[in-house]
Amino acid sequence: MTKPLVLAVAVALLAPLPVLASTSLLMPATATAPAKAPSAKAAPAWVARSNDYTAILLKAQGDFFPEQLSFFGIPGYDDKTFDFGPDNAKRFREATAKARAELSTKLQLERDPNVRQDLDILIKAADDAIEASEVNERLTRPWADVGQSVFQGMQGLLSDQTPPARRAMALKRLQRYVGQVAGSTPLATQARQRYDERNDPGLLQPTQLSVQQSIDNLPTYLKGIRALFAKYKIEGADAALDALDKQLTDYATWSKTSVLPTARTTYQLPDELYALSLKNVGIDIDPRVLIERAQLEFMETRNAMQQLAPLVAKQKGIAATDYIGVIKALKQPQLANDQIEPFYRTTVMPELDRLIARHAVVSLPQRPMQMRLGSEAESAAQPAPHFLPAPLVGNTGQQGTFVLPLGNPNAGADGAYDDFNYPAGAWTLTAHEGRPGHELQFTAMVERGVSLARTLYAFNSVNVEGWALYAEAEMVPYEPLEGQLIALQFRLLRAARAMLDPMLNLGLTDRDTAFKVLTEQVGFSKAMARQEVDRYTVRAPGQAGSYFYGYARIMQLRAETEVALGDRFDRKAFNDFLLDQGLLPPDQLAKAVREVFVPAQKAKPRG
Repeated sequence: MTKPLVLAVAVALLAPLPVLASTSLLMPATATAPAKAPSAKAAPAWVARSNDYTAILLKAQGDFFPEQLSFFGIPGYDDKTFDFGPDNAKRFREATAKARAELSTKLQLERDPNVRQDLDILIKAADDAIEASEVNERLTRPWADVGQSVFQGMQGLLSDQTPPARRAMALKRLQRYVGQVAGSTPLATQARQRYDERNDPGLLQPTQLSVQQSIDNLPTYLKGIRALFAKYKIEGADAALDALDKQLTDYATWSKTSVLPTARTTYQLPDELYALSLKNVGIDIDPRVLIERAQLEFMETRNAMQQLAPLVAKQKGIAATDYIGVIKALKQPQLANDQIEPFYRTTVMPELDRLIARHAVVSLPQRPMQMRLGSEAESAAQPAPHFLPAPLVGNTGQQGTFVLPLGNPNAGADGAYDDFNYPAGAWTLTAHEGRPGHELQFTAMVERGVSLARTLYAFNSVNVEGWALYAEAEMVPYEPLEGQLIALQFRLLRAARAMLDPMLNLGLTDRDTAFKVLTEQVGFSKAMARQEVDRYTVRAPGQAGSYFYGYARIMQLRAETEVALGDRFDRKAFNDFLLDQGLLPPDQLAKAVREVFVPAQKAKPRG
């Protein structure tokens, strides 16, 4: 596994192929067609030079994960597929090291401070990718959920947001997946080869749960792939689709007979692997320190919820006064499936826009955001609410979309959610995935001309999820009282994540205990709790703590800035400045605030 790019923004980050290590092939939405193109302001001149340097690393790494580059609009990769061939990890490291050397030479000659900062980002990204590749190859046995990977690869092109000329390339991509293009080998065959050639009993095996879920979800993925080809009327795909059905069915049979019997049933990761997982998502403190901070936040947030719950109960005529009882009452009645999207779209989303403008929280784009319900196949691949960003390169009006699943297919009989389809739960979720959270953050990168280094390579979960949780907190005071209680419930979840994820991976607790905390103390459904525990132990160990940690870093920076500026502090200006920086990690973001934002605000004449 390597970490060439971490490009996904979501509540749940997945790892569909071993090369991606704690990343996700999250693909564009299949919702409404592009609206009016965003009116992007002219990018500064230095951005073009920075992007030329970024192209050096993209070219070196592109053939190893072309689906991701294609998704973000980088031309030349629509018909290509993930390189899972022999020695792919070694070849990836060699290509990345060569690009790194060239970038280091450029850094010695470059004088523009912004470009130098971007070169530092690129060089660090190359170093991190090489380290992640080496550690994963040395310690783990590579097994892939090929069905999920192919579904997401096809969804990346078969989308309402993708121009018809690019959709047509989906047939060539599918043919490459099944080995029907000259020189290609079926992805399922390559996956088996990579697993079989690493037959070392000392390597960490995949978890039994991840293998079983892959087998169980395969029919849903195959159905979803055929539905995409039918919806977009891609002709000539029957032979490749039939081949895919057979190859992936055979792969599932092989996984059941050859992988599942030796798959592990324990979830604690080796210390080196877990440390790498934390580093990959941007957590740069000892996990035991993270646990201690999260435990304090958990207790304080729970106390705040208990203080607020009786007020909500009185206002709503609820008999219970404890926060768990009040939340259970707020969840009834549930919105019917055909009422969920209209409620979010016509009630919550426009009201949040109005509140953001009225209270001068942050600058807004002059168009509505996009939201839709997830398909069955999407829910199997990503069983939690998430945001699918639009192309960052060559964007002609495409918008990212907030996608809301209706359940967790991996939870079996307990698969139905009741956590997102009731009025009080819609406010903070929309603030996180929509505005002023992920949707605004990624829209700003397209419209404000942020460099590719800061959008593609500076990304980690801490700086992305930290902003979204901070955005939730910005809106809490203006939401209905019951919405405020659910906002605190979701903040309690983020504290629970930051203590349970490391505790599970350090062997300090078990899945059953974590499940009870999430259902009995945080108040989520069994389906949601199952999705959470699977995330901590199977899907993306280490990632779940990034929300709390990123939020804490931004709040710390906000407090420092308010003290430095006193009555000159302007919240809207501060939030706009954070968005203008793209996806800078916390240390670099803080440096920009201290050295650029604070002096500029002090220099302004008083009104």
